Amino acid sequence: MSYRPRVVDEPLRHMLAVAGAVLVEGARACGKTETGEHHSRSVVRLDVDHAARELAALAPSRLLEGATPRLLDEWQLAPELWNHVRRAVDARKQPGQFILTGSATPTDDVTRHSGAGRILRLRMRPMSLFESGHSTGEVSLRSLLHGTESVEGASTLDIMQVADLICTGGWPGLQALSPADAQLFLRSYLDDIARVDIPAADGRRRDPARVRRVLTAYARHVATAASVATITADSADATGTEVRHETTTDYLGSLERIMVVEEQPSWGPHLRSRDVVRGSRIRHFVDPSLAVAALRASPERLLDDPSTFGLLFESLAVRDLRVYSQTLDGEVRHYRDSAGLEADAIVQLHDGRWAAIEVKLGQNRIEEAAASLTKLVAKIDTSRSGDPAARVIITGGQYAYTRPDGIHVVPLGCLAP
Repeated sequence: MSYRPRVVDEPLRHMLAVAGAVLVEGARACGKTETGEHHSRSVVRLDVDHAARELAALAPSRLLEGATPRLLDEWQLAPELWNHVRRAVDARKQPGQFILTGSATPTDDVTRHSGAGRILRLRMRPMSLFESGHSTGEVSLRSLLHGTESVEGASTLDIMQVADLICTGGWPGLQALSPADAQLFLRSYLDDIARVDIPAADGRRRDPARVRRVLTAYARHVATAASVATITADSADATGTEVRHETTTDYLGSLERIMVVEEQPSWGPHLRSRDVVRGSRIRHFVDPSLAVAALRASPERLLDDPSTFGLLFESLAVRDLRVYSQTLDGEVRHYRDSAGLEADAIVQLHDGRWAAIEVKLGQNRIEEAAASLTKLVAKIDTSRSGDPAARVIITGGQYAYTRPDGIHVVPLGCLAP
C-alpha cells in the first residue's frame, strides 16, 4: 500500500537533518509507525517483536545497529533504550540516526537525561481533512498568517458529510469504513484505554467502568472550559455515586500521557482593558471521533443535536489547526476574558504573528462571530501584541470569501497548511 503523505513529513525531515534522533509522539493508531517507516531505512518493532524486547534488556546497544535512520517503534516498551540512543548519538556525531515512535509519555525518571541537543520531539496527531483528502486546500493557514488580502474557494462537503467525518475521525486505518463501522472500532479503542492503557500509564490498577464514566463525562464537555469538579459530578453512575475528584484528576493526567486528550491553553495578550483573561484550558480529545464514541452517538444524532454538533465541529477545527500550524512552528490557544469576550482559537507563531479565529458550524452565526472578532481586536493593545495577521471565521459552509471588513470566512473543507 502506498504511503499517504502527512503534514509532519516536512518537520520530520528537517529535524532529521539537524538532530541525531527524533521522537515522534502521538495517540495510538494516528499513523506514527507508517510515517516512521517511510522516513527510515531499518526498523525495530518493539510492540510485536518479543526477541527485540528481550535484547533491549540484555544488550540494548545491539538494537541500535542497522541502516540509518533506524526506527525504534513503540520504544517506551523498552525505556532503557532512551539513554543508549542518547549515547549513540553522542558517539556517532551525525544527524538522522534514529526515529523513535511512542504512544505514551514515559515517567520523568525514564527521560531524566532530557536528550537536549540530541533528541528532538515531534507531536503527531490523527489526519486533518486536508491529509485525508476531504479538504480542497484552497486556503492555506500559511497565507492567512502572511496577511493575504483575500481568499476564495469552495468546499465539497455538505453538512451530512461533515457529521460523517466527525464520527470517522482522522485515523488512517479507518478511512475506508463507514461512520458506523469506524465507531465500532473507536468504542473498542476506548475500552482498551479503560482496561489497559490507563493502568499502564499510571502503574495502578483501575476500574474500567469508572474510567469509561469519566471518558463519557469528558466527552459531554468537549470544546468547553469545564472544570474537573464539573466532569467529576457528571461521571455519577445510575445510583448517583461519583468518581472521586482526585481520581478524575489522575485519569485526566493519564489520558494526557497517552495523548488521547490534548487540551487547549489560554492566550495572554496585552490588553487595553482591565478585564481578566481566563486561564482555563479548553477540553478536547485528540480527535473528536473519540468523543462521539464515548457518547455512543452517530451522524444522525449529531444532526438532531445542533449544540453538540457545533462543539464537536469546533473540536474538529482545533485538531486541523494544530496539524497545520505545526509546519509554521505555531501553537493553537484560545481567548476568554471576564467580560465574556472570546475567540475559539488563537494561532500564534514563534515570531509573534497571530490570527484570531472563531468557529461556527452554521452560516447564520457569521455576523455574530465577526462582531466578536472586531471587539477582541479593539480590546488588544496592538502596540505591544501587534496587529492580528488575520481574522478568520471557520465554518461548515461551502464558500470561502473575504468580507468588506477584511474578515476571512473559510470553510474547514477548504483549509490547508
